[in-house]
Amino acid sequence: MGKWFAWLSLGLLPSFPVSAQIDLSTLDDGMAGPRAQVLVLGSVHLSSMPEGFRAESLEPVLDRLAAFKPDVIAIESMPGETCDLMRRHAAVYGEDDVDTYCPDPSAAKAATGLDVPTAIAEAERLLEGGFDSATPAQRRRLAAVFLAAGDNDSALVQWLLLPEAERRAGDGLDETLVAAMRKRERYNNESYQIGSRLAARLGLQHVVPSDDHTGDNLRIRDVQAYGSAIQQAWDGASPEARATREREIALGAKGDMLPLYRLVNSPDYLRIALAADFGAAMAEPSPERYGRQYVAGWEARNLRMAANVRAAFRERPGARVLFIVGASHKPWMDALLGQMLGVDIVDAERILE
Repeated sequence: MGKWFAWLSLGLLPSFPVSAQIDLSTLDDGMAGPRAQVLVLGSVHLSSMPEGFRAESLEPVLDRLAAFKPDVIAIESMPGETCDLMRRHAAVYGEDDVDTYCPDPSAAKAATGLDVPTAIAEAERLLEGGFDSATPAQRRRLAAVFLAAGDNDSALVQWLLLPEAERRAGDGLDETLVAAMRKRERYNNESYQIGSRLAARLGLQHVVPSDDHTGDNLRIRDVQAYGSAIQQAWDGASPEARATREREIALGAKGDMLPLYRLVNSPDYLRIALAADFGAAMAEPSPERYGRQYVAGWEARNLRMAANVRAAFRERPGARVLFIVGASHKPWMDALLGQMLGVDIVDAERILE
């Protein structure tokens, strides 16, 4: 004991053999019940598709995802609870980021009288008793509550579950909210056009927003220098990376969505894309190590996203889970969610065959 304190007083620590890390992968060997099946679908951002893109071209992709029969659909949108946190701490997270990533629930609050926390609790209460045989009035009410909760994606699920003639104002949906819902039906966004539409097609009552931007709000003093350093790292992409990107653009321009989704979920594509982005950033040589800061923020975001997805089926052991997320996130999601006990990662290439 005296020798230990002597080492500490000198600022030294003795050298001990490093113990092997505990292998967690065998803890579920004797688990009861079926394993959860998690499919991470890497997506292109539909808002960036060329003019003339038609959401109907996604039908072959939706058909294959429907055949997977997910019980839970998670999406790359911000949860209302997280957005409420960011609004309350705008000095920490920045008002611009809140406006960029979070829908404004003020119109829904005016229509329903519900703030975000109250609306979240009300949505959970309404869903507790089951909603499969809900009346149109109940669905309009729940859609309005989801909008007040900051969950526009789940509001769209309820809207799409309504017969066309029942997609109108009433039961908390005023004309302003109805106009927003009709716009949302047509908006090119993978959370809407894949996540919400697939949920409605399968009779699911909501989707699970699982994005998180509380971990990647970097404190950068010289934003211009940071942006320039990252861009220079990206500009050094290999000819292989540029060719792969050109192939992706060409498929998107033709509206060949199933081949496009097969491409962006393939290991070869992801290996090349990640090397040109995050691998290049890790090698970025600025004294501030801007590239490594960028990657650290990216990884913190992915860790929090993975936790949100895991929480989405914590009460549903053995569930079939689909997570629709930007393709660059897919390798992290596969790796992180694949470490969870009782969870198997489903091969997206096989599902998209």
